[in-house]
Amino acid sequence: MPAASNALIQVTPGLMIWTVVCFLITLWVLKRYAFGPIQKTIDERRERIRRAIEEADKARAEARGLLEEHRKLIGRAKSDAEEILAEARKVAEVNERRMRAETEADRQRRLDETRRQIESETRRALEQIRAEVADLSLLVARKVTRKALDDEDHRRLIEEAVGDLDFSVLESRN
Repeated sequence: MPAASNALIQVTPGLMIWTVVCFLITLWVLKRYAFGPIQKTIDERRERIRRAIEEADKARAEARGLLEEHRKLIGRAKSDAEEILAEARKVAEVNERRMRAETEADRQRRLDETRRQIESETRRALEQIRAEVADLSLLVARKVTRKALDDEDHRRLIEEAVGDLDFSVLESRN
C-alpha cells in the first residue's frame, strides 16, 4: 500500500460523507443567503443598465430630432436672411432711383428758374436799353431841331425810334 501512505490521498468513506454533507449545507446556506441577494443585485443592476441604455437611445433619438429641427431652423433663418437682404437691396434701389429722380427734378427746377431769371434780366436790360435809346433820341432830336418838344411830340418820336430799332439781334444772342 504505498499509495495509501499519504493521509491526504487516502479514501476515507466517513470523511468523504461528512465533506459532502458540509459541502451541501454550505451550498444550501450560500444559495439561501448569498446567491439569492447577489443574483437579485445582479438582476437589479442589469435592469438599471437596460433602462439606462433605453434612456440613452431615447435621448439620442431626441437629440437627432432636435438636431434636424435645428438644421431646419438654420435653413429657414438663412432663407429669411436672404429674403431680407433681397428686400433691402430692392428698397435701396428704389430709394436710389427716387433720389436720382428728385435730384434731377430739383436740377431741372433750378435750371428752369435760372432760365426764367435770365429771360427776366434780359427783358429788363432790353427795356433799360430802350429807355436809354429813347432818352438819347430825345436828346438828339432836341439838338437837331433846337427846340423843346411837347409831351405828345416826345411820345411820337420815341415810338418811331423804338419801332425802327431791331432788338431781335440782342434776344437771339441768349
